[in-house]
Amino acid sequence: MKQIKYYIWIAACALALTSCMGGENLKGEWDAPDFSGGAPFGNNAIQETNVITIQELLDKYPNVYEASDKNKLIEEDIQIKGRITGNSVEGNIYKQFALQDKTAGIIVCVDAGDLHGYLLEGQEVLIDLKGLYIGGYGQQPEIGMPYNGTSIGRMPNSIWQKHFKLVGDVNPDEIQPVDFSTIKSDKKKCGRLVTIKNVSFQLAGKYEKVNGVDRIATFAPDDEELKTGGAVNRSLNEQGYKTTVVIRTSTYANFAAMPLPYDVTTMTAKKCNLTGIATRYKDDWQLLIRKTSDIDIVAE
Repeated sequence: MKQIKYYIWIAACALALTSCMGGENLKGEWDAPDFSGGAPFGNNAIQETNVITIQELLDKYPNVYEASDKNKLIEEDIQIKGRITGNSVEGNIYKQFALQDKTAGIIVCVDAGDLHGYLLEGQEVLIDLKGLYIGGYGQQPEIGMPYNGTSIGRMPNSIWQKHFKLVGDVNPDEIQPVDFSTIKSDKKKCGRLVTIKNVSFQLAGKYEKVNGVDRIATFAPDDEELKTGGAVNRSLNEQGYKTTVVIRTSTYANFAAMPLPYDVTTMTAKKCNLTGIATRYKDDWQLLIRKTSDIDIVAE
């Protein structure tokens, strides 16, 4: 009898812990953690003052991010607030995340893994910018710390934890993507969540040499001759896209070994809609797919 009571006590404790921390409900869905008493991450002492939009921040430092390999210390007492649009959930966005408000988007670089554990898609974040740096990596605006002197790179996690606060609820509905065709002519609109509609991959259904062996083309084969900077660029077939944007995937992404979408019967490329963060590298657009569900095969 004592043993039975002990197991009941253990079960009750587990249920109480789950209800406090957020857990799986009877439908198999996971509830967001309850941070009403203050999040266990970041700096809860930060007060919302002197908040500017992301676009206003970019307008303050145009000569920094539009020139590669430059950075500048933010000395003003200013803040930005936005929602997370992309994180490290499936390994394609590494030690950084994308932040967006209603005016613009920007990349925030932090030297820490698994940021998606608390920086969920749709989470609203307040960032105290004073003491951080803004710069351009390949003309893509980023917040971080100096790298190799003049460039911009990741800030130490210890610094990051002092400069942000989680606010509001997690609401992915607030970060709906825009059609990439509406912004592709203006690279100053980089860093936003977009969808590229009704496109196909040039190598889908084709074979290529991967480490000397012919293999069906995947998103990011781990081959030194195919990758640059630990990632592989894939081109699209459609006019207006095949020379203006690449789909860039890390060889560490969960879907790196997934074949590019193709019809197994005809060995031809399938049409799909691709969602991700539209980043810039100099004059080129790069789409960073966040997760497998961002690859939506178009019905025939």
